[in-house]
Amino acid sequence: MKFVYSEVLRCPLDHHPLKLDIGCLRCPDGHVFDIASQGYVNLLGAADKRSRNPGDGKEMVTARRDFLNAGHYQPAADALNRLVEPLVSNNSVIVDAGCGEGYYLQQLAKKIAASGVLKPSLVGFDISKSAIRAATRRSNATWLVASNRNIPLVANSVDCVLSLFGFPILNSFRSVLKASGSLILVDAGPQHLIELRKVIYPQVHHSDSKMLQQVCAAGFLPEKTSTLQFQTDPLSQLEVHQLLSMTPHLFRATKEGKARAALLDNFRVTVDIVFQHLKKSGKIESFSSSNGDVG
Repeated sequence: MKFVYSEVLRCPLDHHPLKLDIGCLRCPDGHVFDIASQGYVNLLGAADKRSRNPGDGKEMVTARRDFLNAGHYQPAADALNRLVEPLVSNNSVIVDAGCGEGYYLQQLAKKIAASGVLKPSLVGFDISKSAIRAATRRSNATWLVASNRNIPLVANSVDCVLSLFGFPILNSFRSVLKASGSLILVDAGPQHLIELRKVIYPQVHHSDSKMLQQVCAAGFLPEKTSTLQFQTDPLSQLEVHQLLSMTPHLFRATKEGKARAALLDNFRVTVDIVFQHLKKSGKIESFSSSNGDVG
């Protein structure tokens, strides 16, 4: 896959613009970042890592890819596309922050391509190298290994940031967004995967989200909030395992809870999702971050 260069790329070390050179990206201070043969660039600095190989490993990426490819979350992708479409133009920059293996950006790219008119710049990045390698096989976009804490994009250059079931760093998002830019946060609702959670946990709890207060304090204004709830088709034992592998419940559940989940077959789950469309505002009270659910 050929790397798709974008003019909004900046050096993660000194924040200068990155220019395309032969087989690499280069900044004015001489920092060089090689373009991988798969068609991505690793812009994750040593200071942005908390482990040698951060993010999802190859097995988790494969599980997520196969589960999403089966279409179980297609209604979620369709709902997201309906939110993003009005924000897309020929000159717009749409960024999927924490894009995983690229499913949602691929779905958006297909929807835009079907219009036959618009050609925005699509950028996807994730801290996991395995995820980005998988993403390069999905669609034609600018794929990067990078962190939400140090987004390698020029300040005030992005029209829309998508943060899907991830770990939003609100001050970083606000920094790269244009004055009129949008942030779309997608997170789990109270009934998300409730059937699976009842199997793996002795008791199921759901605390009220403080995300709305946090985003307002960080300089965003609520534009629209919507929800989506549906049930999946019956999931096989393998698909239940894949679903569990793409959520934090894989690490939170006890060994006994995961053993019970491993026996599930022909099992339906509820998908409950909250979409928040926020606009960048001029007022900042404080910066906050929040860890979201995944899957």
